[in-house]
Amino acid sequence: MTDNTILIKNAFILNSDNSESKKQSLLIKNDIIAEISDEIDESNVDKIIDAEGKILLPGLINTHTHLSMTLFRGLADDLSLDSWLNDHIWPMEANLNGDYCYIGALLGAVELIKSGTTTFSDMYFYMEDVARAIDDAGIRAVLSYGMIDFGDEERRKNEINENLSLFKNCNGMADGRIKVFLGPHSPYTASEELLVQVRQLADEYNMGIHIHVSETEKEINDSLDEKGLRPFEYLDKIGLLGPDVVAAHCVWLSDKEIEIIKKHDVKISHNPCSNMKLASGIAPISKLIENDICVSIGTDGASSNNNLDLIEELKTASLLQKVSTLDPKVLNSSQSLAMGTIEGAKALGLDSEIGSIEVGKKADIILIDTNSANMVPDSSSLSSNIIYSANGSNVDTTICNGKILMENKKLTVLDEQEIFEKAKKAIKELKEAI
Repeated sequence: MTDNTILIKNAFILNSDNSESKKQSLLIKNDIIAEISDEIDESNVDKIIDAEGKILLPGLINTHTHLSMTLFRGLADDLSLDSWLNDHIWPMEANLNGDYCYIGALLGAVELIKSGTTTFSDMYFYMEDVARAIDDAGIRAVLSYGMIDFGDEERRKNEINENLSLFKNCNGMADGRIKVFLGPHSPYTASEELLVQVRQLADEYNMGIHIHVSETEKEINDSLDEKGLRPFEYLDKIGLLGPDVVAAHCVWLSDKEIEIIKKHDVKISHNPCSNMKLASGIAPISKLIENDICVSIGTDGASSNNNLDLIEELKTASLLQKVSTLDPKVLNSSQSLAMGTIEGAKALGLDSEIGSIEVGKKADIILIDTNSANMVPDSSSLSSNIIYSANGSNVDTTICNGKILMENKKLTVLDEQEIFEKAKKAIKELKEAI
C-alpha cells in the first residue's frame, strides 16, 4: 500500500506556544505529520496545497459540546438556566430519536469543520447515532452518554448500560477517531451511587469522565443546603475526582475548591459564551491558570451559545477575563490559543497525538486565510491576529487525520445543503410533537 501524501507549502506555521515562525512546508503521510522544513521535495506527492498568505495551526479542540442540540438553536433564548432546561429543552428532548440526533450531529459537524474545529468532546443522547455522523464527517470526537438517574436505581442501571454499550460499540471506531468517556451529567442530576460507580468503571475500563460542575450559583446553594458541601468538596469526598475528569463550566469556585481541582489534576472546560448568555457568571480562569490547572475551551451546545465558532469563543474568553479582573494582561492571545489546542488535547488525554504541529503527531491541521479585511494589516503576533481579529469564517482549509474535509472554504466530504434541509425538517417535526 502506497502512502497518501499532502504537501502544504509557504505556510506560516504557528504552534500553540506562539513560537516565531517563518514560512515553511509541511508534509503529511497518510494520517501523520511526516516532515516540517524550509523545503520539501514536491516529486511523488499526491496533493500540493500552496498556503501563501495563510497561517497553519493545529486543528482546534472543543472540549464541551452537545452537538445534536444544533437542532435547538434559538429555541429558548434570554432565559435562566432553570427555565431554559425545565420549560423548553427537556420537553423538546423527550421527542428526540436516533435519526434526529444523527442529522443534528451532522449539522454541527458542518459548522465545526467550517470554523476550524477538528476534535470535540460531546455529552448527549443517542450517541451511537452521533458516532455514525462523526464517522461520515471525518472529524475526531470524544463521546459520552449523558447519564441522569435522579436517585432512581432502575434508571441508574439503564444509564450505565447505555454508556458502556457506547464504549463497547464505538470506542476506537472511525479509524480510531472516536474515543468514549463516561458522562455523568452533574452532581445534582446523578446520584452518589451513580457517581461512585462511574469512578469504578473509569478505573476498570481506563475511560475518562465528562461532567458539568458548578455552573450556577443556585447549584452551589442547593449543594450546600442538601449536602453541607460545595460541589467539588462533595466530589472530592466521594472519590470521583482524578486527572481523567473533565469538568465543564466551573463558574462558582471557592479557593478551597481550586486547591481540590489542582490536587487531583482535574481538567477544566471553560464555556464563556454559554455562561454569559445564561447569566451564570464568570469562571475564574486566570486564577486557575495561575495555579497551573489545565483549562481548555468549549462552546457548550448551540442552543445556549448559539454557535460553535471556537475562535470567537477564545476571543470572548480572553476579553471576559480582562474585564472581570481589570487586568489587560491576563489570558493573552498565546494562552488563549493554547486553550483551544494543546490544553484541549491534554484535557482529553490526546496530547501525545494532537494539539500541536509536530512530526509524528496526527495530521489535524487548519489554514487561516489572512487575505481578508479583518486580517489586514498583519499583526506582529500571529496569535493576536487569530484571537482578536479572526473568526471561524477566516478558516480556509480543514484537515483531520490526514484527510481534507474542507479546501478553499468548500466542504469536500459532507453535502451541507442536503444536511441543512434535513435539519430544518427535523426541527419542524420536533416542534410539532410538543
